[in-house]
Amino acid sequence: MSAPAEALVDLDAYRANLARLREAAPSAAQMAVVKADAYGHGAIEVSAAAREAGAEWLGVATIEEARTLRRAGDTGPLLAWLNPAGADLAPAIDAGVDMAAGSVEQLDAVLAAGASARPRVHLKVDTGMARGGVRGAELTALLAAAAAAQRAGRIEIAGIFSHFACADEPASPVNGAQEHAFTEAVDELSSFDVERPLRHLANSAAALTRPNAHLDAVRVGIASYGLSPGPALGTPAQLGLTPVMTLRTALALVRRVPPGTGVSYGHTYVTKRETTLGLIPVGYGDGILRAASNRASALVNGELVPVAGRVCMDQIVLDLGDTPASRGDEVVLFGSGRLGEPLAEDWAEAASTIGYEVVTRLGGRIARRHVGAIPTTTGSGG
Repeated sequence: MSAPAEALVDLDAYRANLARLREAAPSAAQMAVVKADAYGHGAIEVSAAAREAGAEWLGVATIEEARTLRRAGDTGPLLAWLNPAGADLAPAIDAGVDMAAGSVEQLDAVLAAGASARPRVHLKVDTGMARGGVRGAELTALLAAAAAAQRAGRIEIAGIFSHFACADEPASPVNGAQEHAFTEAVDELSSFDVERPLRHLANSAAALTRPNAHLDAVRVGIASYGLSPGPALGTPAQLGLTPVMTLRTALALVRRVPPGTGVSYGHTYVTKRETTLGLIPVGYGDGILRAASNRASALVNGELVPVAGRVCMDQIVLDLGDTPASRGDEVVLFGSGRLGEPLAEDWAEAASTIGYEVVTRLGGRIARRHVGAIPTTTGSGG
């Protein structure tokens, strides 16, 4: 490989994961979440694969993410739900991107955007996460304002939605409380003589575990990339999912060292016996988690070997032990696990974080290559 490291993205595995999630929520439309460059997997390619797999919707966070997909040729239903103050919403609205409004102020911004097209709006309800959307009197004000704007022909209320805080903890009572709060919000919207729009509440975890929350559409993010939404739900294999990304590099230097050799900054790792050290040309400057120092492992020539010492900006040392190895041998940091390599979740556990962060932060000098059936266009949706 010409780059120091390569992230292989298996689009066939991605499609298979969407099919598995469709089995889990067969009565709901599927919104493939492709924000943050498809969780680091490449939004344009992944979105096209999602459309080919029948995903009726795509979901992104920002206006620019939505416009990137439109410029790439996507014409299907597409929702952008994070619209900061001062954002120019008109180009996205005119490109047929649905907008989110989680307060009267956000709704006013959509109304004032000056778009040629009538905005399609999804109303965000705070059902218990206290992150986006509103509740109580503020929710009533939002629903009333949106209903009035729709009667005046200024918007179309296309959806109403919320987000689970604890769906990755299936036994949490918060989940049922949020479902109840969402039902009440939908009923309140109906009281303004508004025909029920698309209801979407379930994320990946809820799509897999809470059929009552499937409603009209489910938003599938992390599980579609083959990562578990949380340890309480099981491993990817237990959930019938295949990790989509494999991160690999090659040994840049191999050398034998005596016992008592201090490795990397601060000598937080000292060899206990004569051993072979292998150097790989990636580090935290490429998004590798520094917090995984001395705790993560990688696969070299069929053997799991530990990270030795601190992860540096662009280099990591591995303790190969007596594993036969040469400069240029492949190193797999994480992947599907089929060959015995670590999963992204293993690196997450080593760094006391979540798999989401492991895959989304990769960048720097890491090249991304898509394998499997490569779509030629982003398509228009299922």
